[in-house]
Amino acid sequence: MKKFLVVFFVFAGFINAQKVLDKIVAVVDNEIILQSEFEFRAGIEAQQRNINPADTTFRRQILNSMIEEKLLFAQAELDSITVTEDQIKQQLDYQINYFTQQYGSREKLEQVYGMPVEKLRRSLQDDVKKNLMAEMLKQKKFGQMEASRKEVEDFYLTYKDSLGIVAEKFKIAHIFQNPKTGDRVKKNARDLAIRLVDSLKNGADFAKLAAKYSDDPGSAAQGGDLGFVKRGVFYPEFEAAAFALAPNQLSGIIESPVGYHIIQMMERRGESIHTRHILVKVKSDDESDLKAIEFLTELRDSIVRGKNNFEYYAKNYSDDKETARFGGVLGIFEVSQLDKSLLDIIYKLKVGDISYPKRLEIDQNIYGYHIVKLLERIPEHKADLDLDYAELKRMSEYYKKQQLFAHWIEEIKQRIYWDVRL
Repeated sequence: MKKFLVVFFVFAGFINAQKVLDKIVAVVDNEIILQSEFEFRAGIEAQQRNINPADTTFRRQILNSMIEEKLLFAQAELDSITVTEDQIKQQLDYQINYFTQQYGSREKLEQVYGMPVEKLRRSLQDDVKKNLMAEMLKQKKFGQMEASRKEVEDFYLTYKDSLGIVAEKFKIAHIFQNPKTGDRVKKNARDLAIRLVDSLKNGADFAKLAAKYSDDPGSAAQGGDLGFVKRGVFYPEFEAAAFALAPNQLSGIIESPVGYHIIQMMERRGESIHTRHILVKVKSDDESDLKAIEFLTELRDSIVRGKNNFEYYAKNYSDDKETARFGGVLGIFEVSQLDKSLLDIIYKLKVGDISYPKRLEIDQNIYGYHIVKLLERIPEHKADLDLDYAELKRMSEYYKKQQLFAHWIEEIKQRIYWDVRL
């Protein structure tokens, strides 16, 4: 949940659909970097950093970064670093959600890249695996590295004049309710899925029902067709059911994190399957929204009356399970790290106050309601070794890791073949 409230940047390294005359710009071990990949990467990062993508120094930095990523993957292979299918799937989900947010909808995303979302996932899968292996190698090498108290103090004394003013910070907690978790809305979705299964068993055309009722825009227009997919791409619940089907066989109702599926096996080739499906998502409505708001209002009233504290209700009732176990604490954030809707709430609160329920947009398809408590307000100030020790420790550890990483990558360059051909 926290990552949806914090301004973040994620890069996806796949080839743009632009018509680019490709050539090899670099070779690293058994990997190549194409001109189209390089231009796409430079364009994305230039836009994010508001830099001229034609700047020579900037382009050199981007190419060097891409070479280092390939070197890390090559070293990860040498060190027998492995990643699981679940890790790959989780990262793919994260990237697809990010792309969807950037373009506004799955339909727009598919339009821009000229392919269904599932095909886009498959095109990203290999790069995601390599990037995860490289990151796991870095984590293995530097993940447990910490800065000592003396190193933090030395870092502070060396750079305190350039650290500037520490922005105002807020420590906040929340209790979140997702209207989709209600039994009634889940029953509505499942009842529709049951009716669709009955229709199919009575001879209804699968493709027509998928086009009309499926909530997967990436496949609905193709009659639910998902094409050939290897094991590890779909949700485990989906795959377990799909791989158990015989050709032309229809599944029952399969529940996954995105809703209810009706699957039909078209063809199987070893560990690849060609399926089509109808997805019925759990959709909230005005009544379920109102119930979430009323429930949160009751919790707030109970806290204000002293019936029990915020932490108790967060642990027992918040649908944000990541923060619920910590009493709903989201963390400490600067103004720049919070979106406008959350800032509007916080600015109206005094320390200890609890907001009334407000809508929280997670992404284009996920939302809910939450009440927010302001736990602490830290005014802007000059960096202070005691007050900002945790942040200074993170900064000094980052600096230490960067210094060691630079030395380590030079060692790798001596062991693994690489060549720039730009």
